[in-house]
Amino acid sequence: MDKYDVLKIENQLCFPLYACGKEVTRLYKPILDELDLTYTQYVSMMVIWEHKCIRLKDLGDKLYLDSGTLTPLLKKLESKGYISRIIDKNDSRNLMVEVTEKGMELREKALEIPGKIACKIDLDPESAKIFYDTLYKILNSISK
Repeated sequence: MDKYDVLKIENQLCFPLYACGKEVTRLYKPILDELDLTYTQYVSMMVIWEHKCIRLKDLGDKLYLDSGTLTPLLKKLESKGYISRIIDKNDSRNLMVEVTEKGMELREKALEIPGKIACKIDLDPESAKIFYDTLYKILNSISK
C-alpha cells in the first residue's frame, strides 16, 4: 500500500455518504414535486408536524441548519400557508414556528412518502436500523 492510497476515493467514508445522500434526495424530488415542496422544506415540516409549535433555534438544531438557511425556507412555507412564524409571548427574543391547519392537511398528503421511498431502497428493516444508528453515531460524534 502506498502513502497516496489514503487519497483514493474508494478509501473515503465521506464520498459514499455524500453520493448516497444526494441520490436519496433525488428519489424524493418527483414525489415532493407533487406537493410543491423541496426536500429541506419536507424535513422541516416533519419536525414542525411532530412538535406543532417549535422555537426556530430548536428546529435548526434538529435539522442541523442555521437560521440563515431556515429563514428563507420558512418564509416560503409561510407564504404557502403551511406555517406561521410568531414571537414567543414568554420571551420576545425567540421566534416560534407553528403549523397551520393547511399545514396539517399537507401532513395527510405526505403520509405515503416514506413508503414510496422505502420500496426504492433495497434494505431489510434490520440493516436499515443498523445503518440509521451508524449514521447518527457519526452525526453525534462530529457535531459536538
